[in-house]
Amino acid sequence: MQPHHAFAETLRQAVLAQDFAATPDSAQAGAPVGVHPSIDLAVVAFPPDEPPRWANVLFSREHPQGVVAHIGREAGPVQNITYLQDLQGADGSSIAWAPGADWAALPWQPLRAAVGINGNAGSAATADNLRFPAPYPASLLKLLVAVGLGLALDRGLIKAWPDALVPMITRSDNEATNACVAQLHAAGAHTLLNERLAELGLGTLQLNSTKPDGGWRNADGAGVGHIHMTAWDTVRLLWLLDAAAPPPPWLPFGMRLLSDAARGELHAVLRRQKLDEVLSSGGLRRHAGWVPGLPDAPSFAHKTGTTENYAADAGIVMADGAHYLVAVLTSLGRRYAPHEACATTWRLPALGGALHRQLARWS
Repeated sequence: MQPHHAFAETLRQAVLAQDFAATPDSAQAGAPVGVHPSIDLAVVAFPPDEPPRWANVLFSREHPQGVVAHIGREAGPVQNITYLQDLQGADGSSIAWAPGADWAALPWQPLRAAVGINGNAGSAATADNLRFPAPYPASLLKLLVAVGLGLALDRGLIKAWPDALVPMITRSDNEATNACVAQLHAAGAHTLLNERLAELGLGTLQLNSTKPDGGWRNADGAGVGHIHMTAWDTVRLLWLLDAAAPPPPWLPFGMRLLSDAARGELHAVLRRQKLDEVLSSGGLRRHAGWVPGLPDAPSFAHKTGTTENYAADAGIVMADGAHYLVAVLTSLGRRYAPHEACATTWRLPALGGALHRQLARWS
């Protein structure tokens, strides 16, 4: 039995309770999506006076009942999943998530995780592994850009945080992101970021194919199929950004991602998040059918990402006596939203609320 098996089952049941396959899809004239959307959910909890608990569950049309990621006792890489790269069509569309897409006919390729400090990149593409097309992280990728800037600052490659950092994170401003990506290239830190993440065992976090002028989207030759994140490596990244968390067990004692000052600044910016609209929902209270989710920022220090086809959210929660990390990446973008001003289905904040109620009971 995997460590924290009961916790994984709690997460799996929480997702199943939302009946995501019944989500109305505007691309199908409001009919239910009909297949289980792709959902990659990971949580690391820090109950008071107890060791951390963690779990990662994944759902897709191929795994509608969900699968539990095999993670060892040191919280290392996932071992039983072969992640596949998301796909971008010739016209720039996300072809895997189009209504009626035939996954058996699509040209999937394994996501090749970079090798970390122990020589283990995680699961390889073997016949025994389950496959999971990893949804594009959308603007959650801006968390990686921010980490890259922190690395550049710590190494003296830039002199100060750029003014564009705050709007990139708190409002998900794309022009600010262009400026931040361009600064990464000017400092030579765009390759440093991927290398350092791999050294820390976070090989599925990859900011690939960005451009010196700041380009990072599909039209720039980046975006879908080039920039990758998985929920498990994302919560482990957050673990390294959380000064209140215990030492990460998969790393040698004292090994770190950022200086205390840089880590503290990133956490502070995440606490200023203005877009509580995926796992948290405080920004959407005025809309009919509103569903409460996770606590809003600043209790939830987080970054969201949404497009027509994708919705993601990840951050550090400290509220109601609970302390935990959560990340979710999904194929449940704005086409599933109940109102034009919403980012995704109400089922995602409902899932967030259910998770928080369970985790707060442990405190």
